[in-house]
Formats: sequence, structure tokens, C-alpha cells
Amino acid sequence: EADPAVCSRSRRAQLRGGLERLKGLVPLGAGGGRHTTLSLLTRARGGIQRGGDQERRALHQIEQGGREQRHLQRQLEKGGVERVRIDSIGSSLSSERSDSDRGESPRWGTAGERSG
Repeated sequence: EADPAVCSRSRRAQLRGGLERLKGLVPLGAGGGRHTTLSLLTRARGGIQRGGDQERRALHQIEQGGREQRHLQRQLEKGGVERVRIDSIGSSLSSERSDSDRGESPRWGTAGERSG
């Protein structure tokens, strides 16, 4: 049977090793001095909770984007959405051809009068 004292020492060594690894993962803040086990675990828990919150927000945005994409796809299939492209500086431009592209004369004269 294993000696309880040896098991206890081994367990404490495992815990110390785990805490040392955790110190390398958790930012300890401005106080560069010695941190207690409790403060280390509290900071680790806070970081995990913040990470979970960020993950939930990101998943919500992904779901929202998927819903919007499906909605726009249905609109496009119905022919109800004007196609839009984004130019290199991010401005939205209609992909519909202009009058001059179609070979039609402009609707307004050069002096600002409407041609008829």
C-alpha cells in the first residue's frame, strides 16, 4: 500500500506545478510582487468568464450574420434586391449600369434643362 505521506507530498508537488503553469498563462497585473494562490485563481476565473462572454457575443454576431445572409439570399432570389458592390475605399456603388453605359442620352441637357 502507498505511504500517505508520499502521496500527500506528490499531490502538493502536482498542485505547485499546476499553479506555476497557471502563473504563466494569467496576466498578474501591475503589482509585480508575490501573488497569493487565491489572487491567482481569482484572476484566472475572471479571465475565463470574460473569454466566455466574448465567445457568446461572437456567436451571437455569427448567428445574426447568418440570418441576415439568408434573408438577403431570399430577397435576391425574388429579385427584390439591387446588387451592390463595395469599391476599394468601402463606398457602396450600385452595379446597375448607368444611362451612358447603356448608350442612352442623359435625361438632363447641358444647361440644366430637361431634354424632352
